Amino acid sequence: MGAGLSFQHLAAEFRLHCGEDSLTALAKELKRSGCGRAVVVSGRSVSASPAMDQLRSALGPLVVGESTSVRPNSPLQTVEEIARLLREQEADAVIAVGGGSAAVTGRAAAVLLAEQRPARELCTRRLPNGQFDSPRLDAPKLPQFVVPTTPSTAFVKAGSAVHDEDTGERLALFDPKTRARALFLHPEFLCSSPANLVQGAALNTLSTAVEALESPKCDPISEAMLMHALRLVARHIGRMEPDDLAAREYLVIAAVLCGRGTEQAGGGLASVLAHAIGHRAHVSNGIVNAIVLPHTMRFNTSATGATTTRIAESLGHAQTAAADVLEALLTPLPIPHRLRELGLAQVDLDAIATAAMSDFFISRSPRRVQGVADVRGILDAAW
Repeated sequence: MGAGLSFQHLAAEFRLHCGEDSLTALAKELKRSGCGRAVVVSGRSVSASPAMDQLRSALGPLVVGESTSVRPNSPLQTVEEIARLLREQEADAVIAVGGGSAAVTGRAAAVLLAEQRPARELCTRRLPNGQFDSPRLDAPKLPQFVVPTTPSTAFVKAGSAVHDEDTGERLALFDPKTRARALFLHPEFLCSSPANLVQGAALNTLSTAVEALESPKCDPISEAMLMHALRLVARHIGRMEPDDLAAREYLVIAAVLCGRGTEQAGGGLASVLAHAIGHRAHVSNGIVNAIVLPHTMRFNTSATGATTTRIAESLGHAQTAAADVLEALLTPLPIPHRLRELGLAQVDLDAIATAAMSDFFISRSPRRVQGVADVRGILDAAW
C-alpha cells in the first residue's frame, strides 16, 4: 500500500452575494455584523458612477462617510489619510468599492487605525539571515466589506501592500483580521470598469493561479479551486466588452477561487517582478505578469516537473509544455509582450532585480533564487 495523503487546508469564513439584490444583502450583512457607521472607500471615477448612487440609496444612514482617494498601488499617504477619516467618523466598518487597490487601501487603513503606529513599524521585514518576519498585529480591526468592479484576487486576502512614494519602498502589512467578511457582485458595478482594467486584473488572476499550481505545497482542495480558476480565465479573458456581464461575473468568481486557493501556496517570481516593475512603469501588475510569467515558468522547470501538467490541463492542452500553452493563450491579446514595450530600459533592470530580492514572495519560488543574477537573467529574457 502506498503512502496516504498528508496535508491541512484551512479556510477562513467568507460570504458572497451575486446579483441585482446584492446591495440589499450588503445592508443586511452590515447589520448582521453589528455595524451602523460604515465608510465607503473608492476612487473618483467609481464614486461618480450611477452604480454608487444605487449603493448610497440601498445603505442610507448606514454610510457616515466616503473617501474617493484610492489610487493604484495603494500609496501610503492615501492610506494614512483614510485612516484619519475612519477615526474622525468613528467608523465601525469599511466598504471598499472598486478593484484590488480599493480593497488593499481599506484593509491597510484599518490596520493603521487600530495599531496606532507607523506602517514601517508594522510591515514585514527581511532579516539579516534572509528570512522574513511579520509582526503580530493584535488590535481588533474594522470589518471589511467589498463591492468589486474588477476581478482581483486581493479581495479575499489578509495582506495589504502599500507603496511609500517618498522612498519607493513597498511595505507589506499582514493581518488575518482584515479579511473581507463578505463580497457583493452587483451588475452595475461589474460593468462600470474600462476593459483594460478588467483585463489587467484577470491577467493577474491567471498568473497567481499558475504560480500556486507550480508550488509543491498546493493541496488537493486548493488545486481544485485553482484549476477551475484557470479554466474560467482562459474561457473569458478575450471577452472584455462592458456589456458582457456573464464574462465579468465569471472572471470575478475566478479571482475569488484563485484568492482562496492561494492561501496555502501562492505568489512567486512573476508576482515579485510585478511588484518591482508595476509602480515604476505605471502599469498594472497583471500586464507585467503576462510578460514575465512564461520566463519565470521556464526558470522553474527543474523544480516543477511534477506540477506543471495540471496547469496545461486546466488550459486545455495537457500534452503540451505549460509555458508554451500559456504563451499561446497570451499572444493574441492586445497587450504588451516585452518589458521594453513598457518603456523600461536595460539599465533599469539591475535596480528591479535588487528590489525583487527584498520581496517576501521570492522565498516561495519552487526553484530557489540564488541571488540578483538569477532575477536579472529572467528580466533579460523578458526584455
